[in-house]
Amino acid sequence: MNFKDFDAVIDARTPAEYALDHIPGAVSAPVLDDAQRVEVGTLYKQVSPFEAKKLGAALIAQNVARHIEQVFRGKDKNWRPLVYCWRGGKRSGAMAHILREIGWDAQTLPGGYKAYRRWVVQELEKKPGEHQYVVIHGPTGSGKSRLLAALAQAGAQVLDLEGLAAHRGSVLGGLPDRPQPSQKMFESRLLKELSILEIEKPVYVEGESKKIGQLQVPEALIARMRASPCVRLETETETRVTLLLDEYRHFLDDQDTLGAQLDCLVSLHGREKVAEWKALAGRGAWREFVARLLVEHYDPAYRRSSHKNFVHLPDARGVRIHSAEDGAFSSAARALLAHPQREAA
Repeated sequence: MNFKDFDAVIDARTPAEYALDHIPGAVSAPVLDDAQRVEVGTLYKQVSPFEAKKLGAALIAQNVARHIEQVFRGKDKNWRPLVYCWRGGKRSGAMAHILREIGWDAQTLPGGYKAYRRWVVQELEKKPGEHQYVVIHGPTGSGKSRLLAALAQAGAQVLDLEGLAAHRGSVLGGLPDRPQPSQKMFESRLLKELSILEIEKPVYVEGESKKIGQLQVPEALIARMRASPCVRLETETETRVTLLLDEYRHFLDDQDTLGAQLDCLVSLHGREKVAEWKALAGRGAWREFVARLLVEHYDPAYRRSSHKNFVHLPDARGVRIHSAEDGAFSSAARALLAHPQREAA
């Protein structure tokens, strides 16, 4: 689907439908809000289709009028929008008809969101295979995300899966100010990112498991990553502790949430060990707390999963991270890009 042929993509569905997933960059301009759609649907079933259509037409006319006055007001006569709804039928058709009557060349998306969603699923089965990946590995806290950011700053192509998923990928990886998107929204954003990457250049990506928080990474991408060459970060434990304390600082002020997350590890480590970790956090021994989590939970889990799933990890190039300062990651990124076949010291 080529949305670049249009000046704007307009989502005519309800705000709830839009929040669940939408075409990236689409503007929400619902012809019925959530309550109105329920009201019209109830009237259709309990009274008659005629009465429901009459009410729906009146509500749609009011809502489209408001969008014309507020959202579309500054558009000139050459503006060309694409409008879609759930199946490309009545809601998008009604809005597009009114816009065309004004003089704009408004088009509807054949098949609507359902057709778009089928296209996303199909593209995510083949699009990952078009690229060459370099997978950044290292245990928790080694600075993988920081290196990816430095690589992007240095001009490399980067696919930030944790950024798209709004999660750092571990039991404590939830972000305090960013809930995870829906699975469908994650896939829409991922496809958009894959589509703008150049096929001729390698793509740097962090070594992930199949799940990032509650979201599933598409199978075609995971398979491609697991068969790709790897880079291994070599970061001292003290530096890792510093990096993690910076990234997870929100837990220092919210020990109830921290405790709830640690309870998820009881089945793996037992109540006694989890209680020891909580006690360290409770008395503010944060560096010892993080170091214990690394040694006793994260590092063993990393060793079990990464070497089993990434076949080229034993032959990975080593990249040393000397400190938690931004300059250390900038230097490592420059060295990696300047000499991609040599060890970066």
